[in-house]
Amino acid sequence: MGERLADKVALVTGAGSVGPGWGNGKATAALFAREGAAVFGVDINPDAVEETRSIVEAEAGTMAAHAADVADAASVQDMVRACLDRFGRIDVLVNNVGIVAVGGPVEMEEAAWDRSMDVNLKSMFLTCKHVLPVMTERKSGAIVNIASIAGIRWTGVPYAAYYASKGGVLAFTRGVALQYAGDGIRANSVLPGLMNTPMVHAGLTAAYGEEGDFDTLVQVRDAQCPMGHMGDAWDVAYAALFLASDEAKYVTGTELVVDGGITAKFA
Repeated sequence: MGERLADKVALVTGAGSVGPGWGNGKATAALFAREGAAVFGVDINPDAVEETRSIVEAEAGTMAAHAADVADAASVQDMVRACLDRFGRIDVLVNNVGIVAVGGPVEMEEAAWDRSMDVNLKSMFLTCKHVLPVMTERKSGAIVNIASIAGIRWTGVPYAAYYASKGGVLAFTRGVALQYAGDGIRANSVLPGLMNTPMVHAGLTAAYGEEGDFDTLVQVRDAQCPMGHMGDAWDVAYAALFLASDEAKYVTGTELVVDGGITAKFA
């Protein structure tokens, strides 16, 4: 066990996984626990977050599992209250929830646009709304928002709501960082590139061929990456760990790109 987050309480949303393997939030929760944090893991799927908790506890880590819809104000308020009841404070907030809906402005249904905005962007507003007062009282805190290179680049897939919402995450994070810098609170974004995670498999195979054709998705996306392969959830988790830790005590309002060089390729 490490000590990079020793004696800290970390609230991690999207701490389950939509399918077998390691999603960004699941890996982040496990890594934070390995580095000494008490983790309050949240997911809309109670079974998924319980699986993460069982992994953490099998490694002698500390994690509480909580089911919540972070796009719902009452659910978020209850989530924050439950975390405080369990651990007494919140030192780190990782906003990791995100969904993908394929389609441009013409093809996409309005309901799909609204849900994407609610889950990908409004959720971060809601969690910050209720966590920032807790951090402000202590004059300390670190917020890590998981965005995407889709917020700054075309990735080859027509998903208008994803581009818009992830771009919004970047602007929102900068605003929070500057507003609360004087209160000892830092806020930064992580921008994953083309990643090989369960969410990608669940949401994007049809954009690369037939629905459920994972092999084609992996082959095409690997070939796009300068390093010859996609990243994985642990790449995102380690970036989040740095930004959450005291090693990044003078880092705020920034965007950490984790993409194997692909945005440099298309700069």
